[in-house]
Amino acid sequence: MSVREIFDNDNREIYRVRTHAAGPQGELPLTPDMLINRPSGDIFGMTMNAGMGWSPDELNRDGILLLSTLGGLRGPDGKPVALALHQGHYELDIQMKAAADVIKHNNALPYAVYVSDPCDGRTQGTTGMFDSLPYRNDASMVMRRLIRSLPDAKAVIGVATCDKGLPATMMALASQHDKATVLIPGGATLPALHGEDNGKVQTIGARFANGELSLQGARRAGCQACASSGGGCQFLGTAGTSQVVAEGLGLAIPHSALAPSGEPVWQEIARASARAALQLTRKGITTKDILTDKAFENAMMVHAAFGGSTNLLLHIPAIAHQAGCHIPTVEDWIRINKQVPRLVSVLPNGPVYHPTVNAFMAGGVPEVMLHLRSLGLLHEDVMTVTGNTLKENLDWWEQSERRQIFKELLFKQEQVAADDVIMSPQQAAKRGLTSTITFPVGNIAPEGSVIKSTAIDASVINEEGVYYHKGAAKVYLSEKAAIYDIKHDKIKAGDILVIIGAGPSGTGMEETYQVTSALKHLSYGKHVSLITDARFSGVSTGACIGHVGPEALAGGPIGKLRTGDIIEIKIDCKQLHGEVNFLGTDVDTILPSREEAAAILNARNTHPDLIPDPELPDDTRLWAMLQAVSGGTWRGCIYDVNKISEALQDYINKP
Repeated sequence: MSVREIFDNDNREIYRVRTHAAGPQGELPLTPDMLINRPSGDIFGMTMNAGMGWSPDELNRDGILLLSTLGGLRGPDGKPVALALHQGHYELDIQMKAAADVIKHNNALPYAVYVSDPCDGRTQGTTGMFDSLPYRNDASMVMRRLIRSLPDAKAVIGVATCDKGLPATMMALASQHDKATVLIPGGATLPALHGEDNGKVQTIGARFANGELSLQGARRAGCQACASSGGGCQFLGTAGTSQVVAEGLGLAIPHSALAPSGEPVWQEIARASARAALQLTRKGITTKDILTDKAFENAMMVHAAFGGSTNLLLHIPAIAHQAGCHIPTVEDWIRINKQVPRLVSVLPNGPVYHPTVNAFMAGGVPEVMLHLRSLGLLHEDVMTVTGNTLKENLDWWEQSERRQIFKELLFKQEQVAADDVIMSPQQAAKRGLTSTITFPVGNIAPEGSVIKSTAIDASVINEEGVYYHKGAAKVYLSEKAAIYDIKHDKIKAGDILVIIGAGPSGTGMEETYQVTSALKHLSYGKHVSLITDARFSGVSTGACIGHVGPEALAGGPIGKLRTGDIIEIKIDCKQLHGEVNFLGTDVDTILPSREEAAAILNARNTHPDLIPDPELPDDTRLWAMLQAVSGGTWRGCIYDVNKISEALQDYINKP
């Protein structure tokens, strides 16, 4: 195309151009005191607000900042003008407008800013996944800078939905110790009437390659999975878990997590959240009053009761760090997971694979919290964004019409009883639901590892609640290599896959969801185990052990494993104890003791081909170094400025 073709010389309208305009009419509500004592930025801000078309005489109202991960462009009919990266941020403008209307109606001044976010589903298997976890830190920093750019804002309302944008927003809100903050969860995508959920649908390639899905079946499934244009995934992945954690923290209003996107109740949640934020400003309740050590314990209990994503082991500590609260340790996670029974039956854990909107209809987070209260587990004296304590919120919920009506609607529309989705502790015990997370240790993972033990297929767990697997390792230096073998019939029942070099230093601690989802939905997958220094998507299931520490590129024993090594995995799903050990090299001979095996493994050199992924971006390499200095994955991959500063000073002053 030539330059002549680029320009449309027939469009004469372009020559109707103004070089001056009258400017806004009226006067700014300035006083002598403001002109003398206020920073020039405050006054120039009013000038720009008038230029954007807001009534000049209203510009001295309290500012409320709406901070969103909005993406894409929607036309007046809701159809896309430009596509978003994912549904989770596509419709957030509707919630933003609903909240802004409430703010304006209450004589305050709404502002809106955006820091959009990527889609972990879209970037699976690509170098974009290398940026996934680092993005969270970057986005949180940008959000905090935007908040500081409106220094006199009375409150900040976060509006977010998905895997990294939502934790980033929560981190940014948590850092606003002396401001009122509220989180509006962006809800969940509606499931299709006759389609697969949007976790399972990501496995159509692996199922087709293994002859377990036809080409036409793949085409149909790939098209039909998402029945609404907004909301997070229909399963309790990282996005859904982050929503329930926000509510568990008291940072979101009761019964706001997992709402069906686009529906009237979803819009009303935004309006109610705006009213809550305004009330907090009137009462002088700020973030530090809400986000306390007790609040984080409550959130961890909610996480355990829902059977949430292991990614929150990275996000909750990061939020706690920003709030200036105690950062949960492995011991804290073990203690809470032993105390708290799993009560929720949804995708991907089951035992019945309800979409997450069913959990919302069954009462959501407050319903789960009522059960936890009956066990005496919750800190009910904590303050929440309603301006009331958790006890007051739960007392209201227990007697509310809203609770009853939504349960009735669930049964009427889906023929699903609410207590089949959210169970009492007694019901959960009868159904065999076990606690959520186990932290295996052993000579392969001396610093620990993570497995969502509640997601192991029940058919491969014995009557004592133990999963046991001993077999030969197949070692891969990338997820790409592992998924290639899965798609080309090179993985068999009984194999133990080991993916190394996928921790922070290798790939930015990517999600190995391609592999874990394939194993979930292939017929032989429940008989295959996975061990890796990477992390998993929240929808990952099976005997998948991640977060192995130290990571391979830090000299961890996992980086010394070789194909053919004999590995033993033992996970006690009831007692929440696990081990993952290298036993030796020859299945046909008497294996050495565990102590001897550990000595053999430690004496080895790291795998000769182990290097950071050649496509690892420089900025992600920098993130890996900074988070490692700050305490690494077990402190949430945070940036601890004090520790980073000390390390730099030590380097500068090094003789």
